[in-house]
Amino acid sequence: MNKNMTTVLRLYKNSFKYLNIAPKSIVVTRQTQKYFSSYQRVNAKQIGPFGWFLLVIPVSTFSLGVWQVQRKKWKEGLLFDLKEKTTSDPVKLPPNLEDFKQLEYKPVHVRGTFLHDKELYLGPRSLLVQGDASTKSSLVSGSAIGSQGYLVITPLKLEDRDETILVNRGWVPYKFKDPKTRQSSQVSGVVDVIGIARTHENRPTFTMKNKEGSNTYFYRDLEHMSAVTGASPIYLDATTDFDIPNGPVGGQTRISLRNEHMSYILTWFSLCGATSYMWFKQFVK
Repeated sequence: MNKNMTTVLRLYKNSFKYLNIAPKSIVVTRQTQKYFSSYQRVNAKQIGPFGWFLLVIPVSTFSLGVWQVQRKKWKEGLLFDLKEKTTSDPVKLPPNLEDFKQLEYKPVHVRGTFLHDKELYLGPRSLLVQGDASTKSSLVSGSAIGSQGYLVITPLKLEDRDETILVNRGWVPYKFKDPKTRQSSQVSGVVDVIGIARTHENRPTFTMKNKEGSNTYFYRDLEHMSAVTGASPIYLDATTDFDIPNGPVGGQTRISLRNEHMSYILTWFSLCGATSYMWFKQFVK
């Protein structure tokens, strides 16, 4: 009889003393020997340093899953804030640039005259519908047009002050980039515009640099745009309220953000469950 089995049997015998029961004898059957032999093998099976190291995998994947849950909540909160800002009541254009920067993604109401001869273009860009990309458009004559095109950026000379700002009038397909192809939409005179306030955009990774001397930009470089047009670095994305038949399609403010955190959550927790089961089978069960 091995040492572990002897110890357990001794404890078993002593337990009867505490209960004031004195068994006549303890019979060790084959089943008892088999049980204690199995017990000895399990306890002799040590996890070891490598086993503990492998436990890092399920722990890490669980932590990553929890982190993605937190990221999902943060992203949903950010999306809610963006939609709340863009749908708020329009405000008047503040008198200075610093105050304007505090209004990003909020609607601003301005009144003035477009300077079409200083028109700029930003693109290529996809058409946005309700703040997200669209694959088709019925911009002209109800026909389906590919979603790639340009944003038309036009300086607006303000009526109530001696200042000019930049207004993104909206999206046009490639073939209507030239203003001669959409003369009817080149409005003249004083107009009211409601636009979403936007600020300077740093050059995104893998995006080409804007070409010097070109009126077409790959990203929103307000400093350069302002310099070539003589406008202040104030930029508005016109809303769909200003849409003109056969003209640029407004509402080109992207308010959708990539949110794939649920798939990441499922991935990490699935890996955690699978690796935890494998570790348990290998070192415990």
